Formats: sequence, structure tokens, C-alpha cells
Amino acid sequence: MTYINNVMIVRHKLLSTMVARWRQDQLIKTIDRIPLELSPRKQRNVLGRCCPHKERAVWKYKMFPLLGFDMRDEQDELTPLSEYAHTALHRPQPTKENVLCVIDEACTSCVQINYEVSNLCRGCVSRACSSNCPKSCISFKKNGQAQIDHEICISCGQCHKNCPYHAIVYIPVPCEESCPVGAISKDEDGIEHIDESKCIYCGSCLNACPFGAIFEISQVFDVLGAIERGEQVVAIVAPAILGQFKASREQVYGAIKKIGFYDVIEVAQGAMDTVSHEGKELVEKIEAGQAFMTTSCCPSFYELVDKHAPGLKPFVSSSHSPMVYTAERARKLYPDSKIVFFGPCVAKRKEIKRPNVDVDMVVTFEELGSILEGLDIDINTVEGYKPTVESVREAHAFARNGGVKDAVISYLSNTEEYKDFVGRLTAEEIAGLDKKAVAKLKAYGKRGKADTQFVEVMACLGGCVTGPSAFNDVLAGRRQLLKEVEKIDLTYANYKEKE
Repeated sequence: MTYINNVMIVRHKLLSTMVARWRQDQLIKTIDRIPLELSPRKQRNVLGRCCPHKERAVWKYKMFPLLGFDMRDEQDELTPLSEYAHTALHRPQPTKENVLCVIDEACTSCVQINYEVSNLCRGCVSRACSSNCPKSCISFKKNGQAQIDHEICISCGQCHKNCPYHAIVYIPVPCEESCPVGAISKDEDGIEHIDESKCIYCGSCLNACPFGAIFEISQVFDVLGAIERGEQVVAIVAPAILGQFKASREQVYGAIKKIGFYDVIEVAQGAMDTVSHEGKELVEKIEAGQAFMTTSCCPSFYELVDKHAPGLKPFVSSSHSPMVYTAERARKLYPDSKIVFFGPCVAKRKEIKRPNVDVDMVVTFEELGSILEGLDIDINTVEGYKPTVESVREAHAFARNGGVKDAVISYLSNTEEYKDFVGRLTAEEIAGLDKKAVAKLKAYGKRGKADTQFVEVMACLGGCVTGPSAFNDVLAGRRQLLKEVEKIDLTYANYKEKE
């Protein structure tokens, strides 16, 4: 795994350690000692906490979401982790409704101010910072240097903008700064709180937090528990898997099978269903006079429309995501199975809670990497597994930005009755749901018109392969995906759709 920062190392180490204990049938027996083992009393505080006791508390509470709980589930601080582990391994299905949580023990160190005067201030005569302050909150020391009264400051940034020496610095709260919809803010105790009525589950805060205080509510041990009980568990794997591990996709699927999954089905199958539905719908709506249509397969975008841009709803495709169509196929094959989606996306945890979505649980690619390490499965030596149904190259390319748009256009271009339509079609990509992109999409909804007729929207800048819960580094993952996709010979140009 290519680690972006130490937060990811810590998260991976903790989960892989817990999975290894589960493999040895020692998780319940030894989980209470894991914090002590990871932060011994005499060891230097490698995580920068005040003392090993603080580090141990952080380790303890970071295990809560990995077991499928959050901080609100602790009713008594004396309840040992072993009781939570026992519940996690024996409950019939996950119980938490929230997708993300904040570990309050870890969330204690971010500044609560946005602008500060640095020692670069020269105490200049112009005093542009003070002159442009709408609240008159800037005063001057005896040496002429500026200082900000943070009791009055409204963090408008005018002093920062007008200082000729760039001596006033902007100090963001990283998780708040990363959120495109203002869904995360500090509570009265200075701890960050995620407002799920606003959250679009893009996952940007997950890796933005320098203290690793934000976690997904994991379902790893629900999945492992079901496998251990002998239940039939089927994996449906997102196309972005091609950019995750330094191995062939057959080897990756073989490793997933070795975990204990009954079958592995490619979500690229469902992507072909999405393409055919969305392509036909696009033609129908544009020819009926609708100004534009957007894609619908990104669950973060769907959440954005529901919560922040309702004016866009008439213009969003009614097609389901590839995960939904693949789950329908899997359910027909294995009616009594538990279906587990593998992908790089936080928002899929929310999508499976939507009506008529027949997926039981979600495991991220990051979690998959930890599971394989914890189970001591070498992905390069396992026996490969090839899914029974082959999907076109364009469906596997769904994982990159532009992949959905290009797949729909390729499908229409290779369907005789739609060739003329494609020649007139205009299309664009919006990849990365930052504040600017959110504003653009809201404007499309308000005026009922977009810059083009077909708009692909993906929450992640490079597409799903760069998702917040990917295993590989985003740049390396994207390069690997593009390389692996080109190896697939079957395309819409040589594929005859079976009616």
C-alpha cells in the first residue's frame, strides 16, 4: 500500500491487528490489551500525545467504529472492549444508521481561529489590515505589529487579503475546510460534529483530519462473523479494483474468495446495465426537449441533490448505480446469500440503506487490504479466480472520471439507431465535488439549463479509483487502472447486446 500519511498507516495497522486476532480466535480474549501493546508505558509517544495513557485511550476508541460502534454506544467507561467485540461478532446484521463518526478523544488539537498575525508583520504605516477590517478588531503593539482580537473577529479574511507582506496567515480547520457543504463543525466542547442532514458522504474529511479522528462505521467484523457462521456470503466488486493492488484482477478475486466468500461478481456487469438504461433515457429526454441530463451513479452526488440542490432532481437520470444492478443479478443467482459490496466509496454505506437496494454490507478497498494482511493472505500467490460473465472495457472504465460519459457515448455510437444523436450531443465532466463544483451544479438546477446536454458528476476528482477509501495511492491507482483497462479486449464495438 502507498500511504499518503501516518493517519492511514495507523488505521491500517489497527484493523489488520484486530483481524489477525480474529483469525487466531483471540480477538475477544485479547482486544483489551491491544491499546497497551501498541503504546507501551516506556515507549516514546510516537503519535505525539501527552502520555501513553492518552494514546491508549485513542487506540481504544478508534476500535469502536472498526467494530461497528461509535462513541454514543458507550454507556459505561468500565465496559471492556471485549464485550463490544463479542457483540460485533455475534449480531445477525449491522445496527448503526450513521455512516461516519468523530472520535472525541482524538479530536482535541485544532485551532478555533482562522486568521493570525505572524512575525512577518513589519508594523507598516499603511495599516491596510486595520483599514479594511469591518469589525475594527485589529490593534497594534508598541513595536507597531498588528494583533487580532479573536473575540470580535468574524474571519472574513479582509486583513489577510490586504496585507502587503502576506504576514497574516489563514489557519484552517482541515476537516471543516475540506467539506464542500458545511456539514462538519465544532460543538460547544470544541469537538467536531458531523451533521448527517447535510453530509453527502464524499469522505473528504476522512483523510483531511491530521489526527485521524474521523472514521467510517465499519462492517468488517459483521462480514467476517457471517463467514465464520457458515453463511453464504457473495462479494460484488467495483471496477476501481483494477487500480488497487499490484496483482492481476483474477488474483485479487482469488484472494477475496480465500477470505471465505462463496462467489465474486464484477460490478462492471451492473455498469453495463447502467449504460444501456442511461443511454436510452438520455436520448429520450433530450429529444423530448429537456435541456440536459446528469448521470446518477455517484451516491455522493445523489445526496447532494437530495439535501442541497433539489432543483436538479428533474434532470438527474433515473438509472440505478452499477452496484444496484449487480446486486439484483447476484440475488437471482444466490437468493439466500448476504451480498457485500467492495469499493473505495464512503457514500456506498449510505446508498445500501436506500429503499430497493439489495446489498447487505459494504467493505472498502482500504479495509480489504487490512483484512488480507490480518488473514496472512498473499495476493500474489493465491489461486486466481475468473468471474463467469465478461464485461466490456468501457464498463471497467467507469472507475475513472469521464468513464460513465464515455461508456454511454460508446454504447450509443455502436447502436445503429442512436448514431445520429451522438453526433449532435454535447457532454462534460464535473469531477470533484468541491465548493466551486457544488455552486455550479446548484446554478444548473436553478436555471434549468447546463453548459452541455449530458453531465457526468463524480464526487472524487479522478473518479472512483481516487475515492477516500481506496487502498492504492490516488495517482498510482489511476495509472494502474488505465493500464489494466486497456488489456480488456471486449468493447461495445465488438459486443452484441443480448436482448
